[in-house]
Amino acid sequence: MRPRIALPADTLAEATNIINERNAAFAPRPAIEAVVKAGGVPVIFPSVDPVDVPDYMDLFDGVAFLGGSDVDPTFYGEEPYEKLGVTYRKRDLFEIELLKQAVASGKAILGICRGMQLINVGLGGTLYQDLSQDPHATLKHDQLAPGNMPSHHISVADDSKIISIVGERPYVNSRHHEAVKDVAPNLRVVARADDQVVEAVESIGSDQIIGVQWHPENMYKHHADSKAIFADFIERSARVAESSRSVRQP
Repeated sequence: MRPRIALPADTLAEATNIINERNAAFAPRPAIEAVVKAGGVPVIFPSVDPVDVPDYMDLFDGVAFLGGSDVDPTFYGEEPYEKLGVTYRKRDLFEIELLKQAVASGKAILGICRGMQLINVGLGGTLYQDLSQDPHATLKHDQLAPGNMPSHHISVADDSKIISIVGERPYVNSRHHEAVKDVAPNLRVVARADDQVVEAVESIGSDQIIGVQWHPENMYKHHADSKAIFADFIERSARVAESSRSVRQP
């Protein structure tokens, strides 16, 4: 049985004349396809009341927190900076609770772009609400090149988990204006751009959590390191699934 992968949904905020598409929940097609190609079964979760999260926990083995709107800064004790982008508090509330219970339950976790930032905030870290707040940020992190093409290099820590997945100097795409500021206590920074902007984090003492600032779902078809990120995630999720089956067996 293939591992089941939760994809918490974004919400369609654009105006539409079709009543059934108003505020519709959706997951990005590239992420769905990347999960399937890597051997997982995607399950899309809409943003519902956080009190309902316990009812979701038996439905998945791994969860991928994906890109989207900015994280509401009140979750890390700040008021909105003038360059903060669109936020959607309902999604933040659901995903933060889903994250906390996924961590406690030992689920495999992957964060992509906003997803990495959400993980950091949900576990006690903070963000730069805009890279103009970071005095060291000088590279272009919101590329004008096509989104499925890389635009800058990053450097990966020698003692990290992710170096075995993407190598020490991967060439990544970049579409963000927020970034990790203070890393959460149970995470560590394992990759940075040349201007020191955080590009990847991992859980301390385990391989449960990997977060990347770029978008491997847009590059996995033609870039081996992006494909490897999903292969590793599905492998970690498969271990969770196998462990769950062993516990259920008499």
